[in-house]
Amino acid sequence: MRFTLVFAIIVLLFAACKKDKFTTAPQITFKSYNPNQGSNYSNNTNEPVMTLEITDAEGDLGFIAGSDTAKIYIKNLLTSKEDSLIFPDLRAANKSNFKAEIDLGLLSVLGGRNLPVNQRPYVDTLYFEVYVTDFAKNKSNVLVTDQPFYYFSLP
Repeated sequence: MRFTLVFAIIVLLFAACKKDKFTTAPQITFKSYNPNQGSNYSNNTNEPVMTLEITDAEGDLGFIAGSDTAKIYIKNLLTSKEDSLIFPDLRAANKSNFKAEIDLGLLSVLGGRNLPVNQRPYVDTLYFEVYVTDFAKNKSNVLVTDQPFYYFSLP
């Protein structure tokens, strides 16, 4: 009898602590960079991209012209360069229990230390802080990338 009661309490604790994958506030997870490096060389035609996974219970994300919109906020933690980007129009997507991977261009927040030309070339290791807001202004978890992005400063 005592063992059954203890077992029941443990099962209830695990059930109560289980996190729901789809919450009212959006949730983001870092997936990857493609490529994981960039430079200040002006003829570089491939913009580096960060891939995130996003989930939201209501799916109230996207862009609607003439309306308030959901945004993605990104910050380079080395230089403090920040930018906010709007989502594309997602009205055609499934609204409840929304889950998708999004690609986020990094060109607007790239950069490294501002060293004189005679101290170049050098490589900076960048990390980014990212979060999302939905139509209801719910803020997602604030994500700091756990993988480095390498930024090459050339003469």
